[in-house]
Amino acid sequence: MRLPRIAALFAITVSTVSIATVSLTACGSSGADDDPAAAGSAGAGFPRTVEHAMGKTEIKTKPKRVVALDTSYVDATLALDTQVVGYTDYRTINGQLPDYLGDERKTYGAEAESVGTLAEPNLEKIAALNPDLIITAKVRHEKLYDQLSAIAPTIMSETTGATWKDNIRLEAKALGQEDLAEKEISAYEQAAKTVGDAINAKANHPTISVVRFVDGPTRLYQNASYSGIVLKDAGLKRPKSQDVNGFALEISPERIKDADADAIFVTTYADEKGLSAKTAAQFKANPLWKPLAAKVHDVPDLTWMTAVGLQGAWSILNDLAKTFGVPAPVKPA
Repeated sequence: MRLPRIAALFAITVSTVSIATVSLTACGSSGADDDPAAAGSAGAGFPRTVEHAMGKTEIKTKPKRVVALDTSYVDATLALDTQVVGYTDYRTINGQLPDYLGDERKTYGAEAESVGTLAEPNLEKIAALNPDLIITAKVRHEKLYDQLSAIAPTIMSETTGATWKDNIRLEAKALGQEDLAEKEISAYEQAAKTVGDAINAKANHPTISVVRFVDGPTRLYQNASYSGIVLKDAGLKRPKSQDVNGFALEISPERIKDADADAIFVTTYADEKGLSAKTAAQFKANPLWKPLAAKVHDVPDLTWMTAVGLQGAWSILNDLAKTFGVPAPVKPA
């Protein structure tokens, strides 16, 4: 059951040392209506019960103020025409919503405030925003589930990344926006196919490689990654090293040739110590990189790697269209 505001704040204050791990059978509050059809159908009203990675949570009224503790859920909330009032700072998202979120960040994110970092969200700041829904991923904030649920109904997906479309659908159930979610996903998927068809027709089915320089081993992104899913939706071919159902292949400088393709899209993670940029410079100075250099296209790490949502996916499609000189995708108004 959702606790009164005073009790929630008390729980936040006194519970800072040890937080028990919550099992999958734990829940926010189980609702009187546990009918899956009532929870998931587009025409269902409130209250409704949403099943998620941490169990079941009852949502009594249609949420209007959402705290999204992962960047992918900021994107999803805006796309579902709902106000984001709180978010966590993460890498290049620092103190304001990024430009790639488009006009929605002004329409539905004008009141958005940072509630701390992704690693350490501030529970008192979250409570002060008086949200009526909190959404994040179990992989991010499992240990905070009980405390978040004491503030407002809280739902968690298992993870982010490859499940980004299903995560939009999960939030849509909580918001009563199932129809809009399917409309937005369908529009993106049709645009991806249109862009991919144009590229394949013009460039004779080119292979697309995705390389990321990080503060560790350099990665080649495969089909089960965020950017890999966008490329798959576009029907674009991948080189052998990346055309597998995995997340990423880590390579050393000796394996630079594994990054080769007709077009190589490269991102560099903006770590604080500049280690990623240093690695990128070392790779690009390597003689093995020289045959690849003419095919390299530098693209933003923010949209290709960390956005993990519809707006980021539209940005990737725009980059692909620009690179190959085909018409840019038209996003529905």
